[in-house]
Amino acid sequence: METHEFDVVIIGGGPAGCTCALYTSRANLRTVILDKNPAVGALAITHKIANYPGVSGEISGEELLNSMRDQAVEYGTSYQRAQVFGIDVSGEMKKVYTPEGTFTARALVLATGAMGRSGASFEGESEFLGRGVSYCATCDGAFYRDREVAVVGLNQEAVEEAQFLTKFASKVHWITFKDPNKEDYHAQDLLSMSNVKHWRRSRLAAIEGNDAGVTGVKVKSKDASEPLTLEVEGVFVYQNGSKPITDFAGDQVEYNRDGGVKVDDSMSTSVPGVWAIGDIRNTPYKQAVVAAGDGCIAAMSIDRYLNHRKAIKPDWDHS
Repeated sequence: METHEFDVVIIGGGPAGCTCALYTSRANLRTVILDKNPAVGALAITHKIANYPGVSGEISGEELLNSMRDQAVEYGTSYQRAQVFGIDVSGEMKKVYTPEGTFTARALVLATGAMGRSGASFEGESEFLGRGVSYCATCDGAFYRDREVAVVGLNQEAVEEAQFLTKFASKVHWITFKDPNKEDYHAQDLLSMSNVKHWRRSRLAAIEGNDAGVTGVKVKSKDASEPLTLEVEGVFVYQNGSKPITDFAGDQVEYNRDGGVKVDDSMSTSVPGVWAIGDIRNTPYKQAVVAAGDGCIAAMSIDRYLNHRKAIKPDWDHS
């Protein structure tokens, strides 16, 4: 199997990985991004973004990601489609195994994200993903101002995201099969809001729509013989929560209790020479700008690590 040598290997081509690559390449570090599929990441499937700093108006997640990737490549990053099936971080030279060969570097960055949904649970979920179906109210909530939306799930993430949606939506239909715990302050606070309609002991039966996107959902109550239809334009699904993509790493790095890779303030993991950035950390703030910030921090730490610098070198020009 062919071996490819770099200074920095980044697994994952999302906003965290691309930003890190941009900075390491500008620091003259030979950098490669290994990306399984540029079309399936959390940012890539986001239909519209209107809150990324410096980007005026609305832009699709795919367009923003393509711009980030192109910018990194312009500064010298090598970009390669590759499925990583294993790593070895036991030595000074970290090894990444793919069908295309083994990639080695003294600095390895884990940036594979945390999509969290291994597969669609409901009829219409996959079909309308990015066109009304979302897993992130913080990302997409503002697009549903004065519109009706549905939130599916009873976990903490569902409650917090539903609360966020009440700031924008004319009505939030909260669909849960079980009743919220009466001692759950956040859930009870949500139920007290005037624009929240709780569908208790109910399941989401299907998501409906047309070429323009979601038009409604079918909800089946435990006590009803037939499902009823709710006219909504957005459906926010929180069934399984976020699960960082770490299968290729095994137990070679330390994890937090929530499954995210444990890092310090410089994004360094428990293994010297290995960094973790973006949603793989399972940060509660899953935003593109947060992931990009992680990438910048890690890149500056990597530059210092590889070049034995004691201070961080700023990346701007005062002239």
